[in-house]
Amino acid sequence: MTETLDIKITNADQTRLTVTDFSQLPFGKVFTDHMFTADYEDGEWKNLQILPYGPIPMSPAISALHYGQAIFEGLKAYRQPDGKISVFRADKNFERFNKSAARMSMPTIPEEIFMQGLAALINEDEKWVPNQNDYALYIRPVMFATDPYLGVKASDTYKFALLTTPTGPYYNSALNVKIETEFTRADEGGVGFAKTAGNYARSLYPFEQAKKEGFDQLIWTDSVTHEYIEEAGTANLIFVINGKLVTPSIRSTVLDGVTRDTIIKLAKDAGIDVEERRVSVSEVIEGIKNGTLTEAFAAGTAATVTHVGVIGYKGETFQLTDPSTRNISNGIAKKLNDIRYGLAPDEFGWNWVL
Repeated sequence: MTETLDIKITNADQTRLTVTDFSQLPFGKVFTDHMFTADYEDGEWKNLQILPYGPIPMSPAISALHYGQAIFEGLKAYRQPDGKISVFRADKNFERFNKSAARMSMPTIPEEIFMQGLAALINEDEKWVPNQNDYALYIRPVMFATDPYLGVKASDTYKFALLTTPTGPYYNSALNVKIETEFTRADEGGVGFAKTAGNYARSLYPFEQAKKEGFDQLIWTDSVTHEYIEEAGTANLIFVINGKLVTPSIRSTVLDGVTRDTIIKLAKDAGIDVEERRVSVSEVIEGIKNGTLTEAFAAGTAATVTHVGVIGYKGETFQLTDPSTRNISNGIAKKLNDIRYGLAPDEFGWNWVL
């Protein structure tokens, strides 16, 4: 039996609920009253606590700032019809968090700290979980190195934190995306599969250039030839080609998305053929031209299922089908949402009801 942890709780003096407009919740900008933190020191995790959300004191010399040891995750909690709260596939996010930690020479977080800390934090800020359709409580686990001196080595100390933010849809319309053929998000043998801060930092400049051209997001391609599609900056990519669900296979340069995995399982359960393989840029462009590629969408915790409306490639733009006519992705998206919000049976056991 898992030991019940001793988590110190310090309540906020007052709640911000009364001054929060739940009809206007931009992603990642409104935080709940509390956060969970733990410290890794002398080879063990200690100082488990829930405290008021706010600044964390730190030395300007901490190694995370200088040498990039920082990882994070993203998952969501949903209000169920009976008022209870469930967290969707928390076990998968916990596993991936520790895979990222191992790759970045950071200590893994014990399951009981991750799960009990999460449950205690949500219980403390339960009233922050939205009850509107398409809204949820986004959860951000993060870990960063805290050794207060300069030196290129793995840190001996770390801070783990859980932050929670109520949010609405990340995207409100179909995306205009550009296939990137110059810059690279990840390289073979690198850290592309890990959710480490540096992966996102290196994507910012090309993303800003794409925004100037009118695009919402990038489609990253392989670093060697730029001939194969890998993922978008904030989500995995999935296509419907000849009636089959087709998605780039997981590699060291592609994040093993929890939502991607969920969609694949739902598609197979619905009798839809699924192909996980290398997907070439030429196949996608030709598929749009000849009508064999009928649907394309981004899949991620924040993005959920977001349609791709336009794909840009080498100065040309290619219009995809009307999102309202996309039976496969819309059907999967509805099934996914119904399970997460408790409107359909959870046959896979994905919902962790608190």
